[in-house]
Amino acid sequence: MPSPAITRLDAAKASTIAQTLDNATIGGTTATANVTTSTDPTQNAAAAATNSLAANQDSVATAANVIEGAKQLAAFSAVDHHILPHHKVIGIGSGSTVPYVVDRIVQQGPEANQGRVFIPTGFQSKELIVKAGLTLGDVDQFPQIDVTIDGADEVDADLNCIKGGGACHLREKVLAEAAETWVVVADYRKNSRILGTTYKQGVPIEVAPFAYAKLLQNVHRLGSEKAVLRMAKAKAGPVVTDNGNFVIDAPFDESSYTNPRSILEHIKLLTGVVEVGLFCGMAKAAYFGNQDGSVTIKWADGNQETLQASDIQK
Repeated sequence: MPSPAITRLDAAKASTIAQTLDNATIGGTTATANVTTSTDPTQNAAAAATNSLAANQDSVATAANVIEGAKQLAAFSAVDHHILPHHKVIGIGSGSTVPYVVDRIVQQGPEANQGRVFIPTGFQSKELIVKAGLTLGDVDQFPQIDVTIDGADEVDADLNCIKGGGACHLREKVLAEAAETWVVVADYRKNSRILGTTYKQGVPIEVAPFAYAKLLQNVHRLGSEKAVLRMAKAKAGPVVTDNGNFVIDAPFDESSYTNPRSILEHIKLLTGVVEVGLFCGMAKAAYFGNQDGSVTIKWADGNQETLQASDIQK
């Protein structure tokens, strides 16, 4: 029986094929891609617009399918290498790649998961654990974790990470520090030489709500002049974390990101800061799913290896 991740991936592929074959609709008029031209300029313009829309829809669907496939490969590889039979307390992180982590753990079978406890970093991972029928625990019950697998918003060449795009970085860092082994999984877009290359929103900073205005001033003085309070998209007002706090997003220039630990230390010293979404020197390995179906593994000691698609059992 295929895992939910594979089911979702197959559904995405089917959707892509359907979009390629189906008709595109413009202004209530249906026309197929590659419409035959005519002597009427109006019809030719409509046909060109229809062809363009169909091509764009196909391109977007294909890109999304590639990204999801890359996430799945990274997650599957990390679980295969790091969630071993003797591991009984396992941390489950947050983000769009983590559902594939849970799917792969479930594929290990009921016998392998019997006696295991899974610790979530937030609401999303808690729901994934419960819906998968795995045993849910909490870090206050199990302060020592064998392995935690988590996502990341961006990872640099030294495996320093920006995390907190989903506003879970306080709990994510607690589980990362509690784990004997902390592993990152992501797709190729998160693999950078230096932080701030692709994740432009800045360093997420969880702060006490009453202190956010003063902290914004302080962060501006540290060199992040464009730091802002993160606002919610589906409600009026700011984003509120699982811990009841606010989040400031603080972008820095490239020269600052060359030393992310310095940024972390300076921000962490500000009164009112709860946690900073910079994870420096913590990851043992990072797994990146690539567009060609391979997986790049970067290790904390600087070594790197590549798994081909044929090496990853689906």
